[in-house]
Amino acid sequence: AVARIPRISGSGTQAGGAGAFGNMCRGGRMFAPTKTYRRWHRKINNHQKRYAVVSALAASAVTGLVQARGHKIENVSEIPLVVDNSVQNYGKTKEALSFLSAVRANDDVNRVA
Repeated sequence: AVARIPRISGSGTQAGGAGAFGNMCRGGRMFAPTKTYRRWHRKINNHQKRYAVVSALAASAVTGLVQARGHKIENVSEIPLVVDNSVQNYGKTKEALSFLSAVRANDDVNRVA
């Protein structure tokens, strides 16, 4: 309960009587702080990393697997859809949407909209 939180002593400042040390107090500790002994970055062998990337890239070329992930690609001419680098130079969303409708990939965009 908030009433049982330790208070800052004194009455000469604005902080006097304010709560302290609790996770719900300003300047207090955080709830369940992140532990240093948790393995946040796990080491993976380079061979396994490369194998995972290659497998994911190969799976993106299988139409059935892409559709099983929920993508709407019935109208797209080929999978994977490889485009030119000039697509990165589009400054407006309108240009990108017109490009996606030109390659008939806007069904997948409308799926998430």
